[in-house]
Amino acid sequence: MAGTRPYLQTPDDAAAAPLSYIYPIGYSNSSECGYCRASSNGQPDKQRWSYYAVSRSLEPAFYQKLVDRFWRRSGTLLYRPNQKNSCCPHYTLRLDSAEYKPTKDQRQALNRFNRHILGDTYARDAARLYPRSREQARKEKNDFDLVSKVHESEAKYLKGPPPAPSHEFSVTLEPDAFTDEKYKVFENYQRIVHREPPLKISRVGFRRFLCDSPLTRGAIVGADGTERKLGSYHQCYRIDGELVAVGVLDLLPNAVSAVYFMYHESIHFLNPGKLGAMREIALAREAGYRWWYPGYYVHTCAKMRYKIDYRPQYVLDPETLQWDPLDEEMLALYDKHHYVSLSRERRRQQQLMNGDGVLDDEEANNNDEDGGTQQENDALNVKPSEDEDDEEEGFLLTSDMPGIPSLAEMEEVDMGGLLLKSDQHDRFIEASELVIWDSEEISQHGRLKSRIAELVAAIGPDLMGEICIDFRKKANRLS
Repeated sequence: MAGTRPYLQTPDDAAAAPLSYIYPIGYSNSSECGYCRASSNGQPDKQRWSYYAVSRSLEPAFYQKLVDRFWRRSGTLLYRPNQKNSCCPHYTLRLDSAEYKPTKDQRQALNRFNRHILGDTYARDAARLYPRSREQARKEKNDFDLVSKVHESEAKYLKGPPPAPSHEFSVTLEPDAFTDEKYKVFENYQRIVHREPPLKISRVGFRRFLCDSPLTRGAIVGADGTERKLGSYHQCYRIDGELVAVGVLDLLPNAVSAVYFMYHESIHFLNPGKLGAMREIALAREAGYRWWYPGYYVHTCAKMRYKIDYRPQYVLDPETLQWDPLDEEMLALYDKHHYVSLSRERRRQQQLMNGDGVLDDEEANNNDEDGGTQQENDALNVKPSEDEDDEEEGFLLTSDMPGIPSLAEMEEVDMGGLLLKSDQHDRFIEASELVIWDSEEISQHGRLKSRIAELVAAIGPDLMGEICIDFRKKANRLS
């Protein structure tokens, strides 16, 4: 039975309108969790179920919609984790840059860095050459201007002529291309800071996960006339001409999404992690992106707690896909339950107040607790299912992944107008043109129609008109 068909582009429309090209991999359980380092073999409670896909061309506006539905990317690999069926549930956070107020510790870190770059001589001579009024000095003391502070020691913002600062500091937003100097920082960071074995660090891995982005590059102009870059970029930090840190960023229409941050061990004493986060938040505020996404938050991992030091933040509800404040109430729920949905918890509390009383098995399982440790960033912890011989595959439409349509609901969605590309056709084709389309059911796990339905469910049927399912061999390979 087919329901109302959502708006879909026709093959004639597709040449002119931007589409995102996606190849479905499927729903699988990774053989190892990169957070608690647990193997799932023989341990049913140690799981990391996710839906995977690959993209070679992704529109930034479309990707922002995916991020707001729990998706993230690692290179060209896209994935959406199942919070209910994971040893270390992933939750999406975002921070409103306009509301952000740095803590005392964060302010001190930025001030210490600026003093290190500028030096005592510069500070003394600048105060003499460019004296501030009492009102200016009082305002600066009482009103911490984040944007001004992150630029305070940058060479291009310093007043001339001399005095000269102790060091020359610059920050540039560059295309996410591979260079030897970037790899040098990455290698040092992984080996020294993260203590990765040298055999696990390679140019191929760096290029694959942190340089090879499917996001198309472009720009938009905001209501205030400010141009905002779109696409994947490397925010490069240099001191005295040498690259010392790199922030890998996805710049989306209304978000600065942090992918990875790495730095050379030589600047560890300057708290580069705090500086990078504040710099990215300042970019979101200054350029009009508004939101800063720090990546997934895993409450059971101690090394993830730094992310919630930047406030106020909001967390995405897995079931309603609505944003809730990450406040003390929410943190208490994370302490108590393994899986958390605030909307579900409120329904449960309402049932108890109404005397309905008994929880179903699924809700009762939320009372389990779990713990673990992990690495700081998620970008290198993803295991695409097609690369693993021992991956356990599942059927997304009969899974317990929250926030997606059920099998019965997907059977009501008319997917016949979906656009496809293949090596056998030079043109776009519609799904309904496939020979198997009318003979297969989406309930037949593993069949082509079922694979397409899984992808549509994972991204949301309302976004079907923005994608082309790409079955071309060269397009869907992981680099």
